[in-house]
Amino acid sequence: MNYCTVKQAIFTRLRVIVTAGLFSLATLAIPALAATQLIHAGALLAIPGKAPQAQQTVVVVDGKIQSILPGFIDPLQYPQAQLIDLSSSFVMPGLMDMHVHLQAELGPHNDRDRLRMSSADVAMSSVNNARKTLMAGFTTVRDLGSSAVEMYALRDAIAKNWVVGPRIIASGGVSVTGGHGDVDGMSPDLMEARTAKTVCDGPFDCRRATRRAIKFGADIIKITSTGGVLSDTTTGTGQQMTDDELREVVDTAHSLGRRVASHAHAAAGINAALRAGVDSIEHGSYADRDSIKLFKKTQAYLVPTLLAGNTVVAMAKNSDFMSPAIRAKAIRVGGDMMSHFEAAHKAGVNIAFGTDTGVSKHGANAQEAVLMATAGMSSADILASATINAARLIDMIDQLGTLEVGKQADIVAMHGSPLEDIRELLDVDFVMKGGTVHKKK
Repeated sequence: MNYCTVKQAIFTRLRVIVTAGLFSLATLAIPALAATQLIHAGALLAIPGKAPQAQQTVVVVDGKIQSILPGFIDPLQYPQAQLIDLSSSFVMPGLMDMHVHLQAELGPHNDRDRLRMSSADVAMSSVNNARKTLMAGFTTVRDLGSSAVEMYALRDAIAKNWVVGPRIIASGGVSVTGGHGDVDGMSPDLMEARTAKTVCDGPFDCRRATRRAIKFGADIIKITSTGGVLSDTTTGTGQQMTDDELREVVDTAHSLGRRVASHAHAAAGINAALRAGVDSIEHGSYADRDSIKLFKKTQAYLVPTLLAGNTVVAMAKNSDFMSPAIRAKAIRVGGDMMSHFEAAHKAGVNIAFGTDTGVSKHGANAQEAVLMATAGMSSADILASATINAARLIDMIDQLGTLEVGKQADIVAMHGSPLEDIRELLDVDFVMKGGTVHKKK
């Protein structure tokens, strides 16, 4: 063994030792990607919305689907291939959550943690939450509201296989002074120090803020056209961004190739955002008849986040850490979300699966599907919302959302069929992202 080889071996060993000291190896270890994999699928839902097919073989080469063949193909036909036996499982595309917050989780110590945790602490916490999300079967997410620098670093680290997590579409936030998305609930000096440079006032200042967010790495712009439940203020949940501010943000983002998601509860704010041309409405708690007309006219997506509503109602009623302002909004808005979602779905509004996880617990994202079913949505439509619809919303339908030749091998499996019982999504047994197996029971 020559000097260079010995030197490289030493450095490699040191890197493993140092890394193991900083993180758990379970978090960082990325399983090796086999060049060719054969997946024997007992039932394969390749394209949600169509019927699943029995006994199929999915051939994955270098992380992408090369072919889907009827029957269980003999592995001897593919020398050196890895066989993945899911012959007793229901197999489908990886799930996608269009509204998460990987850097936080709602609880009684949030105020304390905001003061005590460093940005590095927040980043490490988000690594853990990202891993939980992937292990729950969610291979792609939109993070719609985190500390941007740390979230962009996590997004990039996952893409480089430095850490385990779902594919992340990361937002940059634009909000108005004193509105939802601006800092609140702190002393004036802390609020002054922590006010983001993308808080804006008036259309031209909001144009600047949008450009700045994109400059620093935003994949998507997140705006807050209305007040929010978890803002520690009594400013309500009505429209807060003005029509001209909304139009300027959307026009600027679209001109720079970015889509726009708008947090919106009250109908006036939903409708103003839709008229401005946003690509999705988050929550849509009080969508009315005019909202439904605008949804259908613009083909924007509703991301319902029923799980967040359900969570804040339970917390407001069963715990005492919420301020009176937050508690009152939580009970009112959270209690009203289900019926408005049901009306929007029945009217044919485009629905993309999204949970607002971070309000709820990370890794429990599939609980949203149970709530959607309770509201009358069919299992087939729920699965489509978490695959095909989500992929269309992020403009990645050519890569994700279905299991077809040339697409990324993002694949999950469970023991039973979620078409028959949507609760099967709560216990995903197998997770593959881009051809790499991250979970197999």
